[in-house]
Amino acid sequence: MESENQTCVSEFILLGVSEDVLLQPLLFGLFLSMYLVTFIGNLLIILAIITDSHLHTPMYFFLSNLSLADICFISTTIPKMLLNIQTQSKVITYAGCITQLYFFMLFGDLDNFLLTVMAYDRFVAICHPLHYTIIMNPRLCGLLLLASWIMTALHSLLQSLMVLRLSFCEELEIPHFFCELNQLIHLACSDTFLNDLVMYFVTGLVAIVPLTGILFSYSKIVTSIFRISSAGGKYKAFSTGGSHLSVVSLFYGTGLGVYLSSAAAQNSRASAIASVMYTVVTPMLNPFIYSLKNKDIKQALKKLFSQETFST
Repeated sequence: MESENQTCVSEFILLGVSEDVLLQPLLFGLFLSMYLVTFIGNLLIILAIITDSHLHTPMYFFLSNLSLADICFISTTIPKMLLNIQTQSKVITYAGCITQLYFFMLFGDLDNFLLTVMAYDRFVAICHPLHYTIIMNPRLCGLLLLASWIMTALHSLLQSLMVLRLSFCEELEIPHFFCELNQLIHLACSDTFLNDLVMYFVTGLVAIVPLTGILFSYSKIVTSIFRISSAGGKYKAFSTGGSHLSVVSLFYGTGLGVYLSSAAAQNSRASAIASVMYTVVTPMLNPFIYSLKNKDIKQALKKLFSQETFST
């Protein structure tokens, strides 16, 4: 009986942020603008790093990958949302929903692991500056990036396969603007104990372990900075990790805010609105944080724009 119910499911209904017809044009314009700003901003960061040889260092190598992950992360949800608003259709196919879930978790987790690797990079740069080039060699950087991809791919695959084992009945409306794991599990009419167990345990592990690594790295960084006698040396050391620390605070701050608001909210629609901060606003603000706080990125962007102006 369960297999029949599951095979009968061909599509889900994404209710979106709001069902108010009058708000749809406003939502379309707002989310399209945020998507374009995010896409262009992160793309400029990537181009600036590629074109400027001075930025061919481990720190900016990971930053370029973070920008790429942010582009892919927001592209898993917003284009489909915009298409649904434009076509006045809220349908997403079963296969499309599982695919969206997989890539959403993949690039979201990749952001998490890349921020951890970048924290380790700053730890080595500040606490072991004389051995930085030896420790953060191209081989290690490649292995850290590969390990991040493998772990996130395996986690996303595990959660997606766990959803595939569920049976769905008549209630197929998702009170969200994308296929979110927790919402899909709540829609299932089969036993979800194993799914809940895997979701909370593995997702908690994927979140806590990287966060622990970041906190450990910055505790060592702060201790090392306090040992520096000159004020100029302290400022220089802190400025090298200031941008990354801001992005980390934004990433985990919005993620925690979404989790707390979801737990306190009486309906899932409020959770969907809160998750906009985590899924859209954070990737959009990252390029601004790095371009405003980082002199090297500023100079690289100026060179990039001057080259474009000169070529035209």
